[in-house]
Amino acid sequence: MVFKRRDRRPIWKIVLEFFWPRGGWGRAAQYVQHRLRRLPDPPHRIARGIFAGVFTTFTPFYGLHFFTAALIALAMRGNLLAAILSTFFGNPLTYVPIGVASMKTGYWLLGLEGSEEHGGLVHKFVKAGEDLWDNLVSIFYGSKVDWTDLGIFYDEVFYPYMIGGILPGLLTATVCYYVSLPLITAYQNRRKGALKARLATLRKKKAENGTPGE
Repeated sequence: MVFKRRDRRPIWKIVLEFFWPRGGWGRAAQYVQHRLRRLPDPPHRIARGIFAGVFTTFTPFYGLHFFTAALIALAMRGNLLAAILSTFFGNPLTYVPIGVASMKTGYWLLGLEGSEEHGGLVHKFVKAGEDLWDNLVSIFYGSKVDWTDLGIFYDEVFYPYMIGGILPGLLTATVCYYVSLPLITAYQNRRKGALKARLATLRKKKAENGTPGE
């Protein structure tokens, strides 16, 4: 295959680069910023896309963030690629504080109290995953279907996370919108000025080369 990697990476390296990409997250963030600034769309549409992508990272729809961000961007008439790129606001370094803020806000808004009756957060994730797997297998073996642990996960993790992520998500996305809008506008204006200057120089050279008597 033409695009196949020559050096096959071991599993441990793939996992490591997921949590810490080559050059670090700072370099990855600079790459995303560079791509966002150079998108061929008006600044306000790009900023709306950034809003959609950042807000999506505060939702518990892991694995569907690209799709969710695209839907929100479509509803806001924002740039789809900007929305998808901005979901990288959520990464292994930021998901923990995002999750903590969303869960705590959700419990506060819903008037819930934290309880270890059904185990800790990791335990609830594991048990919900086991429920999904066991019930999927039951389709082929006819065993009893039981959604108890998945119901606990929904009531104590997913729903509070979904509700609690709205406020911090809106706040963070709004800040990113108003910060990015003037920066993208300034960048595009500067780039347009540079292109105009270059075009003027080329026209001048062409006129000089076409002058009789030289």
